[in-house]
Amino acid sequence: MFDSEVQRILDFVARGIGVRVVGAPGSGKTSVVRSVMSNLEKTGVAVHYVTGLRTHRTIPYAAIKGLGLDLRPGRSGVFDIADVLTSQLATNGKHLLVVDDLHLVDSESLAVLEAVRRRSTCPMVATAPETWAFSKGQLAILNNGREAHLQLDPLHYEQVHMLIAQVLGAPADADTTARILTKSAGNPRLIVRIAETASLSNLLVMKDKQWGMTTNTLWNEHLRGTLESLLAELSAEEFTALHTMAILGTARVDVLQKVIEPDALEGLERRGFLSVMDDHHNGSIAAISPPVIADYFRGNKNLRDRKLLRRKIAGVLEAVPRAERENQTTADCLVRVLATLRLEKGDGDAVTARHFHDHSSDRERIRFERWEANKSAANAAALLRIYWGAPVDVHRAARVCRETTTFDADPKDVLFVTITRAMLAVHTGQGPGAAVDILQKFADDNPHHAAEAAHAITFLSASHGRVPVDTFTSALESKPSGMGGLVHGLLELYRFRPAAAYDAVDGQNDDDAFSHLRPFIRGFALFAAGRIEESLVFALDWRTEARKNLDQFGVVTSSYIGAHGLLYSGHFEEAEYLMSSVFAMGRPGFVVDALYDAMLRLAGLRHATTATPPALSIAAQARTEAPDVGPLPGIGKGAYELIAHNSAQPSTFDRKAAKLVRRQLKSGYVLEAMMTALLCTCLCPGRPVLDLLQKILRDNGVTVHDQLIGIATAVVEGDHQLLGLLLKHYEPDIDTYQVGMLLRGALKRHVIEGDTVAADAMAQASSMFAVRFPSANEQLSFNSFRTTPLTEREIEVAVLAGHRTNVEIAEHLGISARTVENHISNALRKTGATSRNGLFMLVGNSLPPRGAGIS
Repeated sequence: MFDSEVQRILDFVARGIGVRVVGAPGSGKTSVVRSVMSNLEKTGVAVHYVTGLRTHRTIPYAAIKGLGLDLRPGRSGVFDIADVLTSQLATNGKHLLVVDDLHLVDSESLAVLEAVRRRSTCPMVATAPETWAFSKGQLAILNNGREAHLQLDPLHYEQVHMLIAQVLGAPADADTTARILTKSAGNPRLIVRIAETASLSNLLVMKDKQWGMTTNTLWNEHLRGTLESLLAELSAEEFTALHTMAILGTARVDVLQKVIEPDALEGLERRGFLSVMDDHHNGSIAAISPPVIADYFRGNKNLRDRKLLRRKIAGVLEAVPRAERENQTTADCLVRVLATLRLEKGDGDAVTARHFHDHSSDRERIRFERWEANKSAANAAALLRIYWGAPVDVHRAARVCRETTTFDADPKDVLFVTITRAMLAVHTGQGPGAAVDILQKFADDNPHHAAEAAHAITFLSASHGRVPVDTFTSALESKPSGMGGLVHGLLELYRFRPAAAYDAVDGQNDDDAFSHLRPFIRGFALFAAGRIEESLVFALDWRTEARKNLDQFGVVTSSYIGAHGLLYSGHFEEAEYLMSSVFAMGRPGFVVDALYDAMLRLAGLRHATTATPPALSIAAQARTEAPDVGPLPGIGKGAYELIAHNSAQPSTFDRKAAKLVRRQLKSGYVLEAMMTALLCTCLCPGRPVLDLLQKILRDNGVTVHDQLIGIATAVVEGDHQLLGLLLKHYEPDIDTYQVGMLLRGALKRHVIEGDTVAADAMAQASSMFAVRFPSANEQLSFNSFRTTPLTEREIEVAVLAGHRTNVEIAEHLGISARTVENHISNALRKTGATSRNGLFMLVGNSLPPRGAGIS
């Protein structure tokens, strides 16, 4: 889980630089340090390990004597022990001093370490809590010599998915992964313990090769010891403050300040047990972090029955006025929205997800009770609107659709309930046909709503089958308002007519029955038209507003647009966080769950190009019953399946990719076909797919990709002279990142096909382009067309094979020349490369850029 962090520490230590590793309790500090020690000991480094213990911090010399130093009788003072340890560090060979849990080391041991640090240049790796207020003695040890700082942040969704799979032996489904992430706030120790204890308690069971929840909770008594250890350092006031917050749930900060002492609140925030955020409704709000701590208090009977505390809180709540909603404005600035997104990463998406869950649950309960009291269409629409974005209670939603009375109801509410019933039929597996029948019956029974029902039928038919020909929507050419305009805009988006789609939804219409459909069409139309930066600013600003409004529907739809823009621009780290924050909320309502599955596939796309098969990819959590083609990129699973299971031969990939693109075109999903063709061309440029891409762009009058198409044509035709001219005169545009992908993909294709001359020319072109347009972003590309991944040693040998002999490689790696020869032979067989130089180009270009991932 911490490969990159371990490698960074190893790099620092190799240069004689010490490292301070900080993180919350349970963040993995000790695991990281132990991995570093294991790696160094394998290379002959002598590691001197000192650890602090909570029960030993008042015992003199307890930590330092754990080294087992050979002390002479009567010589056990600070400088005596320091002399012995310093002499050990001065012996031949490389040495490393490790101090784990520095904040728990006793004072006398700190004195010895300070003396040793003054006499020795041996680097030191130390771990400590991120918010710890260090004493003068602790700082004297840390601030001695060169030191790097490494922060261990909470894990995000994909990392949690992989960790659960390692702990339980199989991956968990999306809802389970999201729940564990939410409860643990991304804390590795808690993730492991929650997963282990839930499986022991039969709260998790294996379903279809994935772990799934059997109840709506993962709390169990086996977690109690883990939580008691986590809270052991709290004072009595801080412990009571946490109990108060557990009773209140997510609460406004001004409320907390009335029932909790300021020092206790400050202490909890400093220790990382308090998470503060803003929303439009309540101003600054706070919640317990990690949220599983609240379950600990609520699950303990002795702690639950504190009536005086509850009475005090109730009295304060009655006197607190409601905060007014703030008006927010947004600025059209890409740098700003990206900076905001990166800053958000430190807030903890798990706590935010818990806040969404609490808010949605409260709204759903209140609105259902209101509907039960009065089963009107207005009350039904208010409840069902929640299920469009937030997790859906299928039985409750079906009952509402079935029992709601429509007498004397607002036509918009009746239409909304009917459309929801139709979409629910699709969600529960009855199929689009059943949904169309529901709408058609409604139209027959309500002729005055026949037009709106027809638009809804068109939307469902186009989204779950094929887009009708233009004559089917000829009546919509006059740009109608309301439902007709939204459906028209969506169909134009499917057909890859972004300008027409944008025009169809231009302007504001507060009367939209489906309030998020208009901005969704507008934002994705900007992306489809090649206005990537505008699309990103629009989507990320919309997402920020949706998060503050606790609007899960808006968060999912805006994140889908933003993820496409970030991935297209090569901002993989930001895109992965954006999607991870959506996954942390769990599977959403039945209207946007298709976008949720699409983002799971998008998130798994990079892994799909580098692992065969991508067993632990989170894309496996997407519903497998999805069709191969879909109305928007990623909704159909065909493109992901094509890339994840790429063939050993580029020509076979060409054939399968061209077949998929033709299927997409036949269904009328031209936008999906264009994106599939563009991606496949960049990953493995070939004539069949490029011809289809050119035709799509030409037929729809799209010219923003002209430079990319010209370069791709020169690459496919092998016109290296023209390619050189095109790259020399290339002007940066929206496809700069895609051109880099294209050149790398062409290089690897030529290596696989054994065309050495073309591979050399492409390697030169790729290097020249990379020099002209340097980028720290990781390139998305096939590592190779292989059926078996290379081992770590085979990759090491392959990287050296281009410029060293077998004997030189053997001396460098400390192995025999015969072993090197075997590694090269295996690597050639696995990758399909035809020469040592080809193997070097193939594998060498697969490595991430130097420095990638280091902040």
